[in-house]
Amino acid sequence: MAADDADVLVIGAGFAGLYMLHRLRGLGFSARVLEAADGVGGTWYWNRYPGARCDSESYYYCYSFDPELEQEWRWTERYPRQPEILAYLEHVADRFDLRRDIDFGVRVASAVRDDDGWSVTDTDGRVRRCRWLVTAVGCLSAANVPDLPGLADFTGPWHHTGRWPHDGVDVAGKRVGLVGTGSTGIQAVPVLAEAAAHLSVFQRTANYSIPARNAPVSEAEVAATKADYPEIRRVQRESTNGHPFLVADVDALALSDDERDGVYQRAWDRGGLRFRAAVKDLLSDPAVNETASDFIREKIHETVADPATAEALTPRDHYFATKRPPIDTGYFETYNRSDVSLVDVRADPIASVTPDGLRLASGAEHELDVLVFATGFDALTGPLLSIDVRGRDGVALRDAWAEGPRTHLGLGVAGFPDLFTITGPGSPSVLTNMPTAIEQHVDWIADLLVRLRETGETAEPTRAAEDAWAARVQEAADATLLPQAASSWYLGANVPGKPRVFLPFAGGMNHYRRACDDEAAAGYPGFGLRPRACVSVS
Repeated sequence: MAADDADVLVIGAGFAGLYMLHRLRGLGFSARVLEAADGVGGTWYWNRYPGARCDSESYYYCYSFDPELEQEWRWTERYPRQPEILAYLEHVADRFDLRRDIDFGVRVASAVRDDDGWSVTDTDGRVRRCRWLVTAVGCLSAANVPDLPGLADFTGPWHHTGRWPHDGVDVAGKRVGLVGTGSTGIQAVPVLAEAAAHLSVFQRTANYSIPARNAPVSEAEVAATKADYPEIRRVQRESTNGHPFLVADVDALALSDDERDGVYQRAWDRGGLRFRAAVKDLLSDPAVNETASDFIREKIHETVADPATAEALTPRDHYFATKRPPIDTGYFETYNRSDVSLVDVRADPIASVTPDGLRLASGAEHELDVLVFATGFDALTGPLLSIDVRGRDGVALRDAWAEGPRTHLGLGVAGFPDLFTITGPGSPSVLTNMPTAIEQHVDWIADLLVRLRETGETAEPTRAAEDAWAARVQEAADATLLPQAASSWYLGANVPGKPRVFLPFAGGMNHYRRACDDEAAAGYPGFGLRPRACVSVS
């Protein structure tokens, strides 16, 4: 084995890549991680925009694989900010001495399959070889910068929130324009408004949001959590979304108006993503969802003083939680400030960037000193397709997915032997608490790699398995209201020209885990295990 070779190459050093490396080491594999950044953290290395913090609570947005790690780390806030999550991942990297097997500042340009394994080439032309290739590139790491005419001519600085400068952006006393009101924009708006002379928010789609109710975590809360971790982790494994709570068995339609409002009010007062679990059937029954949607709409109108602004901020075109459901700290309240303006770019779209700001289709111009794009990501497929991945017979992954991604279990792709995709398209991924999904994926891949090492086999999903899983992914989506949000990035609708395919598995993390367990228990039939010299797949 040459110096640059390894049994396994892992692309990415975020939550997924770090745990994958740890597991591989413990199983005796030689492994290296290739990371484009200068440090660990993945999405939490890059996303340093104002207000960046997790929307899952800190006590379970973390690894569960090591009880000692659970006990020694102390979170300070209910919803940790980006620096604290990054510090946690840096602690993990140091505690398990992971950095010595990570090559930082290495951006992968291509990965090509041959009969003996994979050749991985970085942008400097250096080639590394491996038998198995694992992608840990994240679901939300390929920044989606809108292709606006005139952007190159803008005289002020502009930044995408997913590639925020590490030394920050000075907006004090400046006219700031923020484009996008998804989860990121909703986090950034209140913080930017505090510093800017004036903030203009360019909104295409009004969004629901639940108050986070963020606060410091007390010593008593920390102690109670640490004592209860075994039960917390058990519930996470059994829940739909990898959170340590289950959907309440409450029939919203069987309640009186006052009773139902009381249920929602208590969930609103607690705050956070648990609001979605206050009643059953919220994502499958339009009538149930409408009760929750109406409750939030009324809260927006109660909070925002100007009726016209309140109505512009009120979502009417999709059901609650059919797009990624944000949580916020003072988002709607921010629009009561005299130095914050809401611009409806659905009614009057952005036509171009000018040297001094933005011009709308109507000809209206907004003068700006700083431009911020909170326009999200080319989700799930973008990070994988940013690499020129070529499988059997030189077929490019981009061509194989020309009509939308197809995988088996979100873990592998027909035509791409011994390639494993952590939280790939077709897995629950973005519909879950990500560390929970990541750990399940890593453990499953690790078990399969042990089998392949012992038998000398190659793993490549069969077309039949891929077709069957694609049908199940669509069936799971169709059983919910999720596909009805036509502009959702769950469908790829935020990226022009991207195939409209529902990307994650909406059947629940608990059901997905059982499907993976069944695949393994049956001897991995969907992964077409066969001797390495035989690679034809039907």
